[in-house]
Amino acid sequence: MSTPNPEVYERGRGMDAHNAVMREIRSRNRRTYDPREPTRVWLDEDNTPSGVYRSLTIILNTGGCRWARAGGCTMCGYVAESVEGGTVAHEDLMAQVEACLDHERENADEPSELVKIYTSGSFLDEREVPAETRAAVAETFADRERIVLESLPDFVDRERLRDFTERGLDTDVAIGLETATDRVRHDCVNKYFDFADFEAACAEAVAASESDAGFESASEDHPEAASAGVKAYLLMKPPFLTEREAIEDMTRSIRRCAAVDGCHTVSMNPTNVQRYTMVEELYHAGGYRPPWLWSVAEVLRETADVDGIVVSDPVGHGSDRGPHNCGECDDRVQTAVKDFDLRQDPSVFEQVSCECRTTWEAVLDRERSYGAPLVR
Repeated sequence: MSTPNPEVYERGRGMDAHNAVMREIRSRNRRTYDPREPTRVWLDEDNTPSGVYRSLTIILNTGGCRWARAGGCTMCGYVAESVEGGTVAHEDLMAQVEACLDHERENADEPSELVKIYTSGSFLDEREVPAETRAAVAETFADRERIVLESLPDFVDRERLRDFTERGLDTDVAIGLETATDRVRHDCVNKYFDFADFEAACAEAVAASESDAGFESASEDHPEAASAGVKAYLLMKPPFLTEREAIEDMTRSIRRCAAVDGCHTVSMNPTNVQRYTMVEELYHAGGYRPPWLWSVAEVLRETADVDGIVVSDPVGHGSDRGPHNCGECDDRVQTAVKDFDLRQDPSVFEQVSCECRTTWEAVLDRERSYGAPLVR
């Protein structure tokens, strides 16, 4: 990984001292990556406003999130997997896409209706993914039904989204909002933007769906414009929150996001301990424990009535560095969470129980910020 070199864009965000620490932690990474190989690719199925789809998930290896190179979020280690030098050529990015298509052809009977493209940064940031590549990706997947694109809110622009909607692709922008509480986002996550910026990005997505897309009628070259919307990604239990504070923050955040026009899905991601992050530093010092899976289930149960889709993907569940309970019940709770994602039925959580739930309840009652974590 190259030495982070913040540009003017990253300065003056009020977080320079924090970012300096983050840059030092990230600079310890010495691994390098092939610009023609994607970071990851896998097949799955996902719940969308149009129903449950088979999905192809692609994580492109780009030059990395510009905010992460400035220092970035306390929990995010994805920039450590970025290509040396900070940029990747159009030809190399398209080679990565082709490698992902090869994976799909080898492991699926037919193309997935849903394609999800992440960069661990912002697909809509033209410093990460040039406009030429964005258009080529849109053309490559024009025969699919739906696409998800990852981006910070700064880069969500109706014209960029119309590269996809004008090809008939329903388009979702995955925004790492992390929390609807500005203070938690700034002080615990070290992310610079405000909830108002998220609302503005949702408005841009709505505008990309409107009829002034630049053509008068559908044709073979210009199919009828599809819709665009936002999938908000929230972070459960960033550092410096107790377990109860994390639950309360997520419950409030899900309800607030679901009330924003254009935001149709909320994905709550429990924090896991990634390498070269501040969370890892705290974890090794005994100052951080990933959330309990009981907490994940509790938030999903409490917000099942919102007008929208609420899902969660507890990465690394059952491990010390991922969301976990006692070790005995982790797989059962994880199965219930994944079942809820597809069915949106909170009764799935009534099917799982364990003695460790009593310990979790004691943590909620007794843990305080100055003494967290109460239980490892």
